[in-house]
Amino acid sequence: MSELAPSGIEATRRRLTEKQADTVDRLTVAAVEVLSREGYSGTTIRLVAASAGVGTATAYTYFSSKEHLISEVFWRRLVALAPMEPGEADATTRVVAVLRQVSMLVADEPALAGAVSSALLGDDPDVRHLRVRIGREIRRRLGEALGAKDPERLAALELLYSGALLQGGMGLLSYAQVADLLDMCARRLMAETATDG
Repeated sequence: MSELAPSGIEATRRRLTEKQADTVDRLTVAAVEVLSREGYSGTTIRLVAASAGVGTATAYTYFSSKEHLISEVFWRRLVALAPMEPGEADATTRVVAVLRQVSMLVADEPALAGAVSSALLGDDPDVRHLRVRIGREIRRRLGEALGAKDPERLAALELLYSGALLQGGMGLLSYAQVADLLDMCARRLMAETATDG
């Protein structure tokens, strides 16, 4: 298991010193800039490295591919999301809030949103590793929102989320539409399963 980088985010490929963590931070920021300018197909590790002011070989020591780099950008944003406050809201309200929060994570950046969908479907081992971590983090957040052990409902919510985000990533729905659809479907699922018990 790797150490936490000084920024509080675990390095996915290696242990990072403070200087290395700064380099990785610069690369992830540059990746978003290059994506917005060049699009997914035009983005390369070489362009991102140049934009970040680091050598291409240095960038490859941290990221195995552009898919890995883009997946890392999403992972960092996900773990940086503020946790939902337990408050007095019921489970349905908490679940809907988590789904809306995660679905809107890249909503304001269409190039990044589309790139994340493509990147996370990659077969790069580093992407697979991040895909599992992202899935676990979303499951953890949804599980906390549910508040009760209900593996079937949790699995249905995860499937609902991943399907809706894929629709957004393919450009079939806007991310605002994804959030609204998740809201409607989650409320229906929570109501139906509540009456089934």
